[in-house]
Amino acid sequence: MSRHGATREASELHRRLEALNDARELAEGVLSNESLDAVFEVLERASSRRSLSADHTVVGFFGATGSGKSSLFNAVGGAEIATAAARRPTTSEPLASVWGVAGSAPILDWLQVSQRHHASVVPGFADETTGLILLDLPDFDSTRAANREIVQRMVGLVDVLVWVLDPQKYADAAVHNDFLTPLASHAAVILVVLNQIDRLPKPELNPVLESLRGILARDGLGRVQVLGTSAVTGEGIDEVRAAIRRVVLQREASSKRLAADVARESSRLAAESGDGEAAGVSSGARARLADELASAANVPLVVEAVAKSYTIESTRRTGWPVTRWLVRFRPDPLRRLNLRRNEPSAVNRTSLPPAGAPERARTDAAVREFADAASEGAPGPWRAVIRSAARDAREQLPDALDQAIAGTELSAGKKSWWWPVFNFVQWLALVTVLGGLGWLGGLAGLGYLQLPVPEVPKAEGWPLPTLMILGGAVLGVFLAITGRVIAALAARVRAGAARRRLKSAVSAVAERRVVEPVEAEINRLRSFTAALKAARAQ
Repeated sequence: MSRHGATREASELHRRLEALNDARELAEGVLSNESLDAVFEVLERASSRRSLSADHTVVGFFGATGSGKSSLFNAVGGAEIATAAARRPTTSEPLASVWGVAGSAPILDWLQVSQRHHASVVPGFADETTGLILLDLPDFDSTRAANREIVQRMVGLVDVLVWVLDPQKYADAAVHNDFLTPLASHAAVILVVLNQIDRLPKPELNPVLESLRGILARDGLGRVQVLGTSAVTGEGIDEVRAAIRRVVLQREASSKRLAADVARESSRLAAESGDGEAAGVSSGARARLADELASAANVPLVVEAVAKSYTIESTRRTGWPVTRWLVRFRPDPLRRLNLRRNEPSAVNRTSLPPAGAPERARTDAAVREFADAASEGAPGPWRAVIRSAARDAREQLPDALDQAIAGTELSAGKKSWWWPVFNFVQWLALVTVLGGLGWLGGLAGLGYLQLPVPEVPKAEGWPLPTLMILGGAVLGVFLAITGRVIAALAARVRAGAARRRLKSAVSAVAERRVVEPVEAEINRLRSFTAALKAARAQ
């Protein structure tokens, strides 16, 4: 592989690792800790392996007891390795055979392999410049727990896995179920060797190999290369060496191994998460939520109080001056609700009836309906999280809505332009009536005292004082009736403005407490899906 290609491969792997980490972080609190911990371990391993030598390819030989794994290891590596292997203190320790010692120590330390052998040149296979590390590992079916733990650990660390099987146990469920099937995504870095073929009659070799390929296909490893060998006769050894050499020369085994790990963990996260996309928040659902919360928060009651309060205030300011004082005995509905003020920040609570069971039930139903609609189509775990995000605000909603209403400008203290006009004319009418009455009273007093009574001016035959009384009274009644009509119309307009402001305040609470948390979880799902897609290189 060219240096440019290797750089591109490393860059692509880095992008996928970052995407997998993003998916892991986004899935916190949604998917199981076990799955997320497994992803974290893969990311940690990838970080460690990428910081070590990229010029060395680690090839591990795995096999069961009696498979001839160590013999094959010796045959592939040469006779001198076999001698070194014989001097091992215990078969429970991994043995490394190294071509290209320079720079190999850190990676062997990371692998925790202390038994290291500086291998000799094997023509056509490996020399000091190759950068190859062969590992002979304990039997995976060993009765010693420590040996099995070493194998499990190495399965997750080596760059290339060579599985050595024998004709008697090549179909053993232990190796297939416990090891090969979970590595279905790692076909690019797995080589399966059927060893000890010298024990098979020639006519049976191909049927056995085909049977093995069929089993591997069921394991999800149908693309894995399968070779037949005999460590005793040397048959097939050159083919194994050639396969390993091709991988080593490409210098991409570690990247392919890590990419396979990413693909596997991404698939596991995808399987646990499930498929689907949340419907999201529609404008209709947002509006219905706001309407339901407004009703539950007594917005209609406040709107009605605004209209009544304006009507009372209009009567007090424009009614017949003689009787308007009676209006003072009528309680102001906004004042009773603690909403009669000029500054919205003067209080932060209203005196509205507290939310009872019906109101709370209505609020809960509105929030639940909204969350159900927004989460429709989302995978199970994410749908639960989206619903939970909406429900989390239920307890705080009544208080938040009350504060929103308390802080809404209702224009309760705002005067209307027509009030002073009507007030002036009303007082003018009253003064006219009083003037007429005073005039007539004066004339009556003069007559009573037997004093000369002056001639009263007339208009169209009507005495002017009488016209003053009648005109002032009619004007006062007309203004009172007209004022009521205008007040009713203006009260409706002011109530409509108050309704819009209150609904806007309620919508802001719904947005902040319910809609935004729900949208945040929906966006988290979308980001998770995108990150997982990038990690899986789809």
